[in-house]
Amino acid sequence: MDQNFAPSYNGALRNHRVEVPECISSCRGIRIFGRLLKSVIFSTDVATIANTNADAVIAVYPFTPQPRIVSAVMSVADMPVFFGVGGGFTSGKRSVNQAVAAENMGAIGVVLNAPVPPEVLREIKENVDIAVVATIVSAAQDTEARIDAGVDILNVAASSATSEVVSQLRARHPHFPIMATGGPSDDTIRATIAAGADAISYTPPDNRELLAAIMRSHRERYISGD
Repeated sequence: MDQNFAPSYNGALRNHRVEVPECISSCRGIRIFGRLLKSVIFSTDVATIANTNADAVIAVYPFTPQPRIVSAVMSVADMPVFFGVGGGFTSGKRSVNQAVAAENMGAIGVVLNAPVPPEVLREIKENVDIAVVATIVSAAQDTEARIDAGVDILNVAASSATSEVVSQLRARHPHFPIMATGGPSDDTIRATIAAGADAISYTPPDNRELLAAIMRSHRERYISGD
């Protein structure tokens, strides 16, 4: 028997879903509460979250964190969810309260934006028992202070410089968990993994792109007369 062969079942209606790139499976993953997480889909779209094979969700959005958004995502997610709780425009006690609320609603972790000061990270860590993730946008950030404050995972989001930043952080922190954006292609994902990322966050196509492909298929079907 081939030990690398895994039987699968897709069904008829649920076979159409957002699949994360297969190359992400080559990273070693981050184990949280016994779950090994390699692929993390970056989305707050409930339809996408309900129809993906990602190991986890990172739900970060450009508005003040709100428990009702946490509730909406948790209502459809069948995988662990990391929620953004501020750190930029929203910070201080409000971020702490949002982190506590996210934990109470079932989050596996909370994500703080790059500007968050170490003292806020420390207070959040003192008030929750889930993973605290700090976003890193440059290797110039003081990651040592964030780790000293109790951060559990560094989340690198440095656009086209992500793999380079991951490489520098891996040199400074050989064994610390690093999650990072994979970029637009298999090649950029592999480069980020090779640089030292333990898990990859993947930004899926939006609904407009997905629907466009479906509608194009429908139009071609009727034009051909099938």
